[in-house]
Amino acid sequence: MKTEKLNLTSDWDKVFTQSDKVHHKKVTFINRYGITLAADLYVPKNAEGTPLPALAVSGPFGAIKEQSSGLYAQTMAEKGYLTIAFDPSFTGESGGTPRNVASPDINTEDFQAAVDFLVTQDNIDSEKIGIIGICGWGGMAINAAAIDTRIKATVTSTMYDMTRVNANGYFDSEDSEAQRFEKRQALNKQRTVDYNNSEYQLAGGVPDPLPDDAPDFVKDYHDYYKTQRGYHARSLNSNGGWNVTTSLSFLNMPLLQYSDEIRSAVLLIHGEQAHSTYFSEDAYKKLKGDNKSLMIIPDAVHTDLYDKTDIIPFETIDAFFKKYLS
Repeated sequence: MKTEKLNLTSDWDKVFTQSDKVHHKKVTFINRYGITLAADLYVPKNAEGTPLPALAVSGPFGAIKEQSSGLYAQTMAEKGYLTIAFDPSFTGESGGTPRNVASPDINTEDFQAAVDFLVTQDNIDSEKIGIIGICGWGGMAINAAAIDTRIKATVTSTMYDMTRVNANGYFDSEDSEAQRFEKRQALNKQRTVDYNNSEYQLAGGVPDPLPDDAPDFVKDYHDYYKTQRGYHARSLNSNGGWNVTTSLSFLNMPLLQYSDEIRSAVLLIHGEQAHSTYFSEDAYKKLKGDNKSLMIIPDAVHTDLYDKTDIIPFETIDAFFKKYLS
């Protein structure tokens, strides 16, 4: 396997404070498509000599490991897990070209590649591996759990099914053949434009300034990605966004197709007031077995579960992993 040379920062440039309870370092690993991924590794201090349970974390969709996923990973490391928060392919400090593109297949593979990395670490118990997917990477995590039997437990937080929202629109308001055909026409026209221009047009990140008629959930995104709370120079949502044509592959590939065949444990967490709650509610209805659960956080909106540590149920997440990674 040939590793790409990545430009990894040595500075602590996260949007959250560094913990004095864990060791931190940068690591890299390669996915099945030959893309080198960058990750932050967090290891609890004073854990030498004991094989640890391990967790891989990623998301939200359009974010990087210096934002929400890193906060989750560091917090879970404080609770005794070896964790990695990774940048998905084509984003952040990870490799892959072109940049700023997502794929339901490749990004599911990113989670599996993270598991590849974890199972080879001397200080972890390879039978105790879990994953956490936030926002759009919640759907990727469920898809990874459906295909990778090494994953013993999965948590999703404020989950988006990116294939459903691209194909059907928000709240399934565009769920018709005619509307999907219009999307395909526009996106394939954009392919021609991009090819002629020898570059990929960006869709734009979270709008700034906000339009007067912006929905409340867009205002919530702005409050995270465009303010000191969560802004980061490498974050797609904080800046230019995804390639316009990223949506194409999500139109034809339902991520949760085989989620009803997941035998391992799954915990879905969502905010009661989130615009996106229906994704987790419907995903939960499809899951089978007595090791599946849905937790709704009262009064929480979608982005509250990105970084509000007084709202994110870390104790519940810890108890879930302790139970199913035992």
